[in-house]
Amino acid sequence: MIEELLDTMAWDPKERVGAFRSWLRGSLSLVHLQVITTLEAEGPLSMTHLAEALDVSVASATGIVGRMEERGLVERRHRDDDRRVVEVHITPRGQKVFQVMERQRRTRFASVLEHLTEGELEAFLVGMRAMRAARAKVKAGLATSGAASADAPEADR
Repeated sequence: MIEELLDTMAWDPKERVGAFRSWLRGSLSLVHLQVITTLEAEGPLSMTHLAEALDVSVASATGIVGRMEERGLVERRHRDDDRRVVEVHITPRGQKVFQVMERQRRTRFASVLEHLTEGELEAFLVGMRAMRAARAKVKAGLATSGAASADAPEADR
């Protein structure tokens, strides 16, 4: 049953390409999206910590951040408690990137859901709520046991 569900939920390559095109329409690279996501999740980071999160050199991270700064997506600020440390902050424009994507995703998903019957929608909602609860249990179990693998994708944790 689990394998059938996973197969049913799989992303078709054409859907994935469509999503990437939509995401990249604003001429943001995948690394730019990764920077924004990292800053949303972690908060402001020093260039060193951002480079580590991206698995690139500090020089590469500096170039990436510079291009993103030119587009108004991030900004560099000196830390108040230690002016030697430069932190990268997401700007309101950078935050808007995923807000726009979320609206687009919701619109596309709503157009699919409109084709379900009321009963199918109710069953789907029950299943989605069960998934959310199960994810919370897994996440809580991993957090308390310290068993989260550094190699596991964030979505799996």
